[in-house]
Amino acid sequence: MRAVVVTDFDTEPTLVELPIPEPGPDEVLVRLAAAGVNPFDWKVIEGAMRGSVEHAFPIVLGSDGAGTVERAGEGAGFEPGERVFGQFMDVRHGRGSYAEYAIAKAAKLARLPAALPFDTAAALPTAGAAAHDFVEGTGVGPGQTLLVNGASGGVGQAAVQLAAAQGVRVIATTDPDTAGYLREIGAAETVDFTQGPTADQVRAAHPGGIDAVVDLISSVAEIEPIAGLLKPNGVIVSSNGAVDAEVLAARGLRGANLYANARPATLASLAEAVAHGQLRFRIDFEVPLEEAAEALARLKAGLSRGKTVLTIESA
Repeated sequence: MRAVVVTDFDTEPTLVELPIPEPGPDEVLVRLAAAGVNPFDWKVIEGAMRGSVEHAFPIVLGSDGAGTVERAGEGAGFEPGERVFGQFMDVRHGRGSYAEYAIAKAAKLARLPAALPFDTAAALPTAGAAAHDFVEGTGVGPGQTLLVNGASGGVGQAAVQLAAAQGVRVIATTDPDTAGYLREIGAAETVDFTQGPTADQVRAAHPGGIDAVVDLISSVAEIEPIAGLLKPNGVIVSSNGAVDAEVLAARGLRGANLYANARPATLASLAEAVAHGQLRFRIDFEVPLEEAAEALARLKAGLSRGKTVLTIESA
């Protein structure tokens, strides 16, 4: 099978031929039709998990994918021919979704509604689960105000929609080209980060503060002005590990660093929402498996305004 691998940290992804793997107990072999590309995929190349988990090089890149069950191991609970999607990354075993065939733990997969195409499903797992968990993690509710800092990409766009559907007033930071789309999918306000510091613009519009923040872009050095927008007892969640909960607590604020957990029930719920038009996932860049390196470079450069997907055709 064809697969895109890296042979070590900080090496270029390359397309190679590998044997088709065999599923073990509670595992599923999926013939992939599409793979989602996420920022964490290039962070793995740079060593995001170096030192915390063993890496079995060469590692097939990619977390998200969608396709058809080829074979299922004992106790997996899936049958050949079923359409599925979910998360595939397992660096301990060198496994990922940028390949014609991939192994996933059964607990990381969900069945795919017939109305949902493979490319959309491949875009959904990490971004959708992250958006769901981050919005839920703030505890924000109807009538409250939430800032989604970094709303241009797939996670941000999903977070805007999920929060707005709960009656939350959403402020979305974005570039001018994406602002109209974000308002279309539920943002009550947009902030153009090219026109000045986000914190200054939000504070000017909301001098009394806001209730919650989902921050998808700030580093540890950048998070302070964003957290400073919160009302007393306000909450901020970060996808970049930028929050110091103890420092915030001393100021009467709450905060947490959260990471996506794509549980099957969450995946199934998100897929149904997309299939019924209640949640929109915009794919703004879709290329063949052979162009994975270019897709990753584009994402790393911050050029994505939606989701990036690799299409896969088995040889």
